[in-house]
Amino acid sequence: MKVLITGTAGFIGFHTSLKFVGAGFEVVGIDNINDYYDTSLKYDRLKASGINESDIHYNELVQSFSNVNYRFMKVNLEDADAIMDLFQNEKFDMVIHLAAQAGVRYSLENPKSYIQSNVVGFLNILEACRNNNARKLLFASSSSIYGMSDKPLLSITDNTDNPISLYAATKKSNELMAHVYSHLYNIQTIGLRFFTVYGPWGRPDMAPFLFADSIINNKILKVFNHGNMQRDFTFIDDIVEGIYSIAKVDLKSKYNIFNIGNNTPVKLLDFIDCLENELNKKAVKEMHEMQAGDVIATWADTKELVTATGYQPQTDIKSGVKTFVAWYREYYEL
Repeated sequence: MKVLITGTAGFIGFHTSLKFVGAGFEVVGIDNINDYYDTSLKYDRLKASGINESDIHYNELVQSFSNVNYRFMKVNLEDADAIMDLFQNEKFDMVIHLAAQAGVRYSLENPKSYIQSNVVGFLNILEACRNNNARKLLFASSSSIYGMSDKPLLSITDNTDNPISLYAATKKSNELMAHVYSHLYNIQTIGLRFFTVYGPWGRPDMAPFLFADSIINNKILKVFNHGNMQRDFTFIDDIVEGIYSIAKVDLKSKYNIFNIGNNTPVKLLDFIDCLENELNKKAVKEMHEMQAGDVIATWADTKELVTATGYQPQTDIKSGVKTFVAWYREYYEL
């Protein structure tokens, strides 16, 4: 099968492309390599998948030097003509759409980028699937669409009509748009609500990176609600295996939603403790009250994922943090 994976210079997209290439799929990856965070990390991910920065030119496919089954193109999702041309030329069997303008807080500063990438860009992907016989589309949604839920265990049957960030609103819109295209055009669409992903090659704007940086560099680590918080920290390998399992399974419904999380809440202080143990250094903690708009505990109800695929996340927090810190030390030469 030939698969398009969007966002392959990003954290989840990079790991997903390696998984599918390793499994024998023919993969084309795309990304616009924006500067939301340091692009050097994005180019290093691409190099790790066999794509040299010097070979990358807009709207031109580059062959991986390390795997014959992988090619990459720098392109914007908003570039409807370029996206349509790519689909027409490559005839994809399946699309795994992981590209998006990421980050909740950044949407307060730059709302237009979220609409362009996450809504207009997603429409371009849907239209390209519709017009080029790509009959299966997996796409990244987010646990953030649950908004200010008053229950910690979050289920796909819960109401998601009250997002509290523009980022979450765009992800909700993606689910609604996908439902329409499944109904009207017989495309199987599968939304994946990811929960607090961490691991090697992760995003530097997310908690594990920020915590590790604070501990190593003796920066003050702000701990909200005095550490009385729980999150469903999910190791990247488990996210990717979840995506792969769903991609392989024959789902009967045309429109599907799955939570992909560890299904095990982890106390924030326990996560920090794991980082301290692996880094062999104590954090300089500063305790704070609860942030406005935050919730004490959230984790994923994954029974639909288990029922459909038989897959359950395997990585406990100690093992995941150990692997993350080992990569962090190597990458930053610590």
